[in-house]
Amino acid sequence: MASSVRLLIVDDDPDILSLLTKFFRKHSFLVTIAADGEEMAAALEQETFDLVILDLMLPGEDGLSLCRRLQQTRRVPVIMLTAMNELTDRIVGLEVGADDYVAKPFDARELLARVKAVLRRAATAPPPQTQEPPTRPVWRFAGWRLDMARRELRSEQDTLIPLTSGEFELLLAFVEHNQRVLTRDQLLDFAHGSSHEVYDRSIDLQVSRLRRKLEPDVKNPSLIRTVRNGGYMFTAPVERG
Repeated sequence: MASSVRLLIVDDDPDILSLLTKFFRKHSFLVTIAADGEEMAAALEQETFDLVILDLMLPGEDGLSLCRRLQQTRRVPVIMLTAMNELTDRIVGLEVGADDYVAKPFDARELLARVKAVLRRAATAPPPQTQEPPTRPVWRFAGWRLDMARRELRSEQDTLIPLTSGEFELLLAFVEHNQRVLTRDQLLDFAHGSSHEVYDRSIDLQVSRLRRKLEPDVKNPSLIRTVRNGGYMFTAPVERG
């Protein structure tokens, strides 16, 4: 898989850039590096990449803003690098569209495993559709509309809510198994398949991200309810359109 995989690594630390460039090239990846948002934009204009490894703390425009803008213009998986370890910082990084999160200092072998896991998920995810095939349903719940063909979530006011591939698959798992208690392992299987690895992003983080986009009151969630010692339950009635 790695022989044709193009990575863009964005970090302002030359030692990290050097280390990761040598490491990933050793594992047969094609590597391009950038030190800030301007160099990142220039690289994206010249090449198409399979995955971006993006540092959160950058000079000028920070990684969160760059990730948000990247997901609005290109469909490319992103793994965030940051020295921050608080849960809220991880959630913010993932909310703007990143597919995974690795805290510094990190083991290069762990980062490699994360990269492979994200690439596998991206390769098996259905491509975005420009038209809705008749066999792909639209799910409706609590004023929301989840379009399977376009892989879109829209509000009651028809506002498009951006979802990462992981968020879409998790929400689909909830919608297809609504009003049932699902364990974290079941949700991992439904959302990522039975081949998920120990490095996959925590279901708890993904649920937090979905709640922030769906729930009227994040502190008192009503759509995705936590079941003590059980997992989670999607409570809304669901209609297939």
